[in-house]
Formats: sequence, C-alpha cells, structure tokens
Amino acid sequence: MLASRIADTACVTGRFTLSDGQVLDGYFDEYRLAADPQLLHDVADAMAALVPEDAEVLAGIELGGVPLVVALAAATGLPAAFLRRLPKGYGSKRQIEGARIEGRRVVLVDDVVRSGGQLLTTARILRVAGAPVTDALCVLERPLGGRLLLEEHGVALHPLLAEADLPGSSGAAS
Repeated sequence: MLASRIADTACVTGRFTLSDGQVLDGYFDEYRLAADPQLLHDVADAMAALVPEDAEVLAGIELGGVPLVVALAAATGLPAAFLRRLPKGYGSKRQIEGARIEGRRVVLVDDVVRSGGQLLTTARILRVAGAPVTDALCVLERPLGGRLLLEEHGVALHPLLAEADLPGSSGAAS
C-alpha cells in the first residue's frame, strides 16, 4: 500500500521545530521520499490522477515541491515551472523558472499543506505573472486550515493523502 510505504520512508519521529516555531514530535520528511526513486515514481504516478484535465503547466514550490513536480511532469507529460520564495539575487534574478506560465492554466505542486499560506502566496505570485491558478496538489494534507484558506481564494486542494491515511498518523506530518 502506497500510504504505508510513504509513512515508512518519510514519517520520522523526534523533536522538530517548524519555521513558525511550532514544535512537533513527528515530521514528514519529503526529502526521504524524493531520495527513493521508486517511491517518488509511484507517488508521481498516483498524483497524476489528481491533475485537472485542463492543466497546462505544473509548478513546484521550492524546495519540497521541486522533485515532486519534476517526477509529476515526467508522469503526465506536462511542462514544469519552479518557484522560489524570493526572486534569485543574481543571474536571471527570476522568481519563476522553467516553463512559460503566462496565460496558461497552472497547477501548484507541494509536499505538505498545513495552513495553506505558502501555497496561497505562490498562487498570488503566479496570478500576478499572468497565470490562472485554481488548483493545488500535495502529497499530504494536514488538517490545519489550509484547505479552507485556499478555497476562500479560489484554489481547490487535491491531496494524495490526508494525515489520517498514514499509519500511526498522530503528529506525523510537518
């Protein structure tokens, strides 16, 4: 079962402090998932079924969404874009790299959705850049209000798994 494989690989226990200061006893480590080529492939294949039919570009959010969007692009044949939290300070100085997004229906891709704030910020950046964004995909949804926040701003969330789907799920997600 895919949920068990994801939990065995990516759910780790210990004391973890998140960027907002919240402390968890368990953490969803998306890098462990991304480092396992077969699991990443299988997750991307499963997530491909969640991609809306009218999607034109998949956009991964740094850093956790990048390996997922690359694998998902390979699974679906859709082009990928990559989003930084801030514009690059040198070279291209871009915040959005990869596929052209202007006027194209973009679907956001990330690893875990908690409050939804990061996805909403990214949706706004894409919208300002001229890309309609109405959908977001994630591997894991943690029930901390993200779905509601996104829906309030016209973005439907499509998770592969909810936290309750993971074996031993209490506190297992970042």
